[in-house]
Amino acid sequence: MELQGNSHIIELFNYDFSFKNNLIIGTDEAGRGPTAGGVFASAVFFSDKSEKLIEQLSILNDSKQLSKKKRELLFDVIKENTINSTVCIEVDEIEKINILNASLKAMKLAVEDVLEHAAKTANEDYVKFLVLVDGNKMIKNFTKCPQKWVVKGDSTSASIAAASILAKVTRDRYMEKLDNEFPEYGWSKNAGYLTKEHLEAIDKYGLCKYHRKSFLTKHFAKQEQLSLF
Repeated sequence: MELQGNSHIIELFNYDFSFKNNLIIGTDEAGRGPTAGGVFASAVFFSDKSEKLIEQLSILNDSKQLSKKKRELLFDVIKENTINSTVCIEVDEIEKINILNASLKAMKLAVEDVLEHAAKTANEDYVKFLVLVDGNKMIKNFTKCPQKWVVKGDSTSASIAAASILAKVTRDRYMEKLDNEFPEYGWSKNAGYLTKEHLEAIDKYGLCKYHRKSFLTKHFAKQEQLSLF
């Protein structure tokens, strides 16, 4: 199956369709870089690839390239028309196993959930599926079906792009909830990234239970050095 046309959404789906002997599950994460909050990963399988759905997803792209309003619109369409799963690995586990391993674990859990449901829906064995992983790392300890990493996959594959939307929107909503608990850090605006305002709030109020302390060791070491002068 190959779609005709020049729009980016056509290119995204045609990339997935290029794996002609496989059913595609895409996975992506959100939240590797912030200094606060958990890391999220989503996995998506397009059981429906109708022209109507593709038209509804006409603005689909890497979540970072879209406005919040557009991501929210796409989120609902993707949630309602795909087999999908989103998993969060919280701060305490990130600190124990490091952020890369936490991201890959979230991907693994999300993919396994989608794979189980997609295999039943498509009435296919696991080996018929191919997992496309955003980035340049394979999911660790995942052997249920083949996988392939795709650099800049969220702007290459429809399934990965859809997963990036689910992960990003879900994490942003989660950070907004944490902001209600700790409004002094401005997480509803900075999503836990270390902006100037966030750093100033950390220096003023200290860290809370949602901060990734290992991400801030250099900052506090610098502050300690400065205090000696």
